[in-house]
Amino acid sequence: MQPAAATLLVFISMFAPGEQGGIRAFHLDPATGRLAAARDTTGLAHPFFMAVAPDRRTLYAVHAQRFGPPDPEEVTAWRIVDREGALEPLGRQSARGAATCFLAVDPTGRTLLLANYDPGSVAALPIKADGSLGPAASLVEHAGSSVHPRRQTQPHAHAIVPAPGGRFAFAADLGADRIFGYRLDAATATLTPGEPPFVTCTAGSGPRHLAFHPNGRHLYAIDELSNGVTVFDYDAERGGLAPGPTVSTLPDDFAGTSLCADLKITPDGAFLYATNRGYDSIAVFRIGGDGRLTRVEIAPSRGAGPQHLAITPDGGLLLCANMKGGCAAVFRIDRTTGRLAPLGADTAITSPACIVLVP
Repeated sequence: MQPAAATLLVFISMFAPGEQGGIRAFHLDPATGRLAAARDTTGLAHPFFMAVAPDRRTLYAVHAQRFGPPDPEEVTAWRIVDREGALEPLGRQSARGAATCFLAVDPTGRTLLLANYDPGSVAALPIKADGSLGPAASLVEHAGSSVHPRRQTQPHAHAIVPAPGGRFAFAADLGADRIFGYRLDAATATLTPGEPPFVTCTAGSGPRHLAFHPNGRHLYAIDELSNGVTVFDYDAERGGLAPGPTVSTLPDDFAGTSLCADLKITPDGAFLYATNRGYDSIAVFRIGGDGRLTRVEIAPSRGAGPQHLAITPDGGLLLCANMKGGCAAVFRIDRTTGRLAPLGADTAITSPACIVLVP
């Protein structure tokens, strides 16, 4: 029996070794926020991050028998067969690095971008007509270090995202405290260092993930080590970034240990959400007309280690993968204030690491 047309197909990766790892498909009812398990794709070890093609026909996921060095990871391509979440394998390609922690598809659907935490590199792989991947056409190793004595002794690329329009791409490097800029030729899957090649972030901040505002004028970085979100003004003509203010994701009186993970922006560009692991919460920000952020609230994430977020296309629901807590939580977004209201019971799932929605 096919699900109702109003439901969304949701894939959540299970970051675990061997047969414990895999991708679970769900149906999400936007009216109630209920997640109903539909199908499992098993035997995919450590599928840490995923991305879906613009045509919604292909899913890409990290695969690693052991996650991290010395062995390079692989990226798997999967045809999305039906609305039940059945996946058909389309092959694998080397990520050309270890601890691959981010995937993104360019707006044309011709290039897959990825970030390797070790040794701190980014790569671009061509996407074939059937959705399968060719070998990496570009591999760029970052340089630099920063002040944290353990986490920043060398580069650690943590994300790479295409800019609106697809002419440029930007990579957050946690180890170097830099955001590297690239010119992107999606037709050839080629990355060329931009001019300038990077912008320097606040020492010890540790930029982790990036998100562009829907208007294309601002880029936001979530800073894992310093627990903040930094806004950058974006020059779309030359691909330049100008740093703006940083706002904290934690209460003013917080004195414990916490590390940020992910950030997402509502489709209308009104609100930004950022996760705290340790304080185990989601910070909510209103985005002003100038792109600057004002904190609205810090809501409990309903589980330990909120790793990844997803927002439904209509901007009505937010999903949170609580990786350490082994659950996925669904929240209703107040469209006026941005505040979060939990919906129903949380969904138990093994080590949820990444959520992607397929409308």
